[in-house]
Amino acid sequence: MTEKSENATTAISDGHTSLGIELGSTRIKACLIGPGHEVLATGSHEWENQFVDRLWTYPDEEIWSGLGAAVAELMAAVKASYGTELTSVGAVGVSAMMHGYLAFDEAGELLVPFRTWRNTNTGVAASELTEKLGFAFPLRWSASHLYQAIVDEEPHVEKLGFITTLAGYVHWRLTGQKVLGVGDASGVFPIDPATGTYDATMLEGFQAMVAERRDGLDVAALLPQVLSAGQDAGALTTEGAALLDPTGTLAAGAPVCPPEGDAGTGMVATNAVAPRTGNISAGTSIFAMIVLEKPLDSVHEELDIVTTPAGDLVAMVHCNNGASELGAWAAMFTEFASAMGVDRGPDAVFEALFSAALQGDADGGGLLAYNYLSGEPITGLDEGRPLFVRTPDSRLTLANFMRTQVYAAFGTLSLGMRVLHREGVQLDSMFAHGGMFKTAGVAQRLLAAAIDAPVTVGETASEGGAWGIAVLAEYRRTGANEPLGDYLAQHVFAGAAQDVAQPEPADVAGYEAWLDQYSAGLAIQRAATEAIH
Repeated sequence: MTEKSENATTAISDGHTSLGIELGSTRIKACLIGPGHEVLATGSHEWENQFVDRLWTYPDEEIWSGLGAAVAELMAAVKASYGTELTSVGAVGVSAMMHGYLAFDEAGELLVPFRTWRNTNTGVAASELTEKLGFAFPLRWSASHLYQAIVDEEPHVEKLGFITTLAGYVHWRLTGQKVLGVGDASGVFPIDPATGTYDATMLEGFQAMVAERRDGLDVAALLPQVLSAGQDAGALTTEGAALLDPTGTLAAGAPVCPPEGDAGTGMVATNAVAPRTGNISAGTSIFAMIVLEKPLDSVHEELDIVTTPAGDLVAMVHCNNGASELGAWAAMFTEFASAMGVDRGPDAVFEALFSAALQGDADGGGLLAYNYLSGEPITGLDEGRPLFVRTPDSRLTLANFMRTQVYAAFGTLSLGMRVLHREGVQLDSMFAHGGMFKTAGVAQRLLAAAIDAPVTVGETASEGGAWGIAVLAEYRRTGANEPLGDYLAQHVFAGAAQDVAQPEPADVAGYEAWLDQYSAGLAIQRAATEAIH
């Protein structure tokens, strides 16, 4: 056994580890880190949302079976790599997709299936909240889901005891505490950065709106308590430990950090929590988080105003559609390669396709692609239809096709980023993470062109939010004795290897030309949603 393995084994045996769990859109991932924030073991479980009764959801039982499967795989990896059982951890953290709606009665029974961030049925509520409270309420925010249920007079509303997010739900079941990290809470209802909790004036206004439709419903009592990074959010109970590990090997008692959304853990995973920094997370959805120096001058429906896990204001450009359509094309090419007798696996095919994208014309050769599997609020679409479009004189090559598919993952994001540019928001550095950036230099270079700014990818980019929430758990375990930004800079990222891609002028000009065509072609997307059912 190497010295590194011996140190890891000691950390595992002594409980000087932190376990991060993230429930993402397509994968539940568990990540165990040591006291130096290094990854010791991981486990994962794939899952997928379902479209049931015209709403995107995940069955409740799949939350727990998937969580158990991911932790079981991690524990098996610990045993295989270090020859010891994982019987305890030093701290635990839970992260998940932000927003959405999980509603419970006073007894803790789920009243309706989990409604995810992907749903766009909350237009009336979001519009009315934005107009009356003077703050942009996106369709996916928990407050929008709650108010829409009230507007629609859904039967479950009269039984409401509390609501929460997916991370808050899992955390509650693990600890018994109905709390949220401030970053995740900022996607439930607006946060006042001066108090670190829900904005009291807006909450009062929301209560008045609710009272007009359902008198006696106390909105504030429905919302989880808000905590900042490093605060006490409870401990893993015996029941919670059994949910993570039904075999009973994992002991209870570990402190648990405040549950966070995937946006906040992405910021931690990329060291983007200081003003004038930002990060982009690319997965099923894609979003950019820009830490603000001061509040924006105007309300913009294209932007969310949320916070870092420490409570600093962030402008968020959130797009419902990210890399899923790109992954679907890669899967088809993998199937084609197998049919041709070339079976090198999906990772090799993905790398080959991505590498081809760099050989394409800077403007995509006249090809257009739309990755809209679901609706996209930024472009005003309630539903999506994935499309590939070209003109008769376009240059249809593999390189141009793949470059266009990568561009499509960034297209709507670019439109939202233009709003920030017009607001005069300054950005010193942008960090990127997610599976798209595993193939070195491809998506990173094209993203730099799309936002016309340097893009940094670090060693932890592919681990993403599961590692980020593990770091927040370690921050909690070691006492949170300094501001989160200082902790990350001095203890987590000091000396970390990073790769920076500068925007290349030819790429920037080509992408701008492509984006103009993309914007004009949105009319095709709208027509497709009307014509194809």
